[in-house]
Amino acid sequence: MTTAPASPPAPTHDPVPPAARARDLRKTYGSGDSAVHALDGVTLDLAAGRFTAIMGPSGSGKSTLMHCMAALDAPTSGDVEVDGVDLGRLKDKALTTLRRERIGFVFQAFNLVPTLTARENILLPLNLAGKKPDQQWFDTVIDAVGLRDRLGHRPSEMSGGQQQRVACARALVSQPSIVFADEPTGNLDSTSGAEVLSFLRRSVDDFGQTVVMVTHDAVAASYCDSVVFLADGRVVDELHQPEREQILEHMTRLQDVAAARRAEAGGGTA
Repeated sequence: MTTAPASPPAPTHDPVPPAARARDLRKTYGSGDSAVHALDGVTLDLAAGRFTAIMGPSGSGKSTLMHCMAALDAPTSGDVEVDGVDLGRLKDKALTTLRRERIGFVFQAFNLVPTLTARENILLPLNLAGKKPDQQWFDTVIDAVGLRDRLGHRPSEMSGGQQQRVACARALVSQPSIVFADEPTGNLDSTSGAEVLSFLRRSVDDFGQTVVMVTHDAVAASYCDSVVFLADGRVVDELHQPEREQILEHMTRLQDVAAARRAEAGGGTA
């Protein structure tokens, strides 16, 4: 009787570490009976090279979570890591350096300097850091957002969609480990919003960028690889490769629960 040779062991691969992670993250405003628990024990990994949306009803803690994970605010307790760096161990100066060099930001209000041209706004983070731009990468980003003919224009000479594309280019030009986008299409019409979302999607697919977006818009979230849902400061669900209808169903359910709780707390009906 012959014995079949044992199969070779399956190769092992080290998992790709997340671009950012939170462990038992808590954020409390106020104290005693008036304390508000904006985050209540959030544990979350944000996958590298992926487009993730964070959603939830008003007051669910989604913006607070983004601010804590982007080093814009400090949690009351818990741990946050960005690109393997424990934010809790950094002093203010080191946090500023980390935000400048490893994190990109896109805000609803664009936050462009009105007296600077599009080119100057895009390069502003590098200039503040005393770094020269990588011209090849700069050209790649500019062509991706379709702004080459607007580089000499100031914000007042551009549409809202063009201004937000400038903000996206500014976020990417320093080649950050992660980009946080807070309601990036909130001030845009549907056409301009689709242009911005398509660029963020392309930055993930073509450039390997990590993008995390806070949004209330199911259409915007449908551009993402996954959607994390928050309620009452906690992660309550997650969808992968989400469809717009799935996202709407989840959000409607969460909003109904939140409305019922508010009505119960107020002693009335929703």
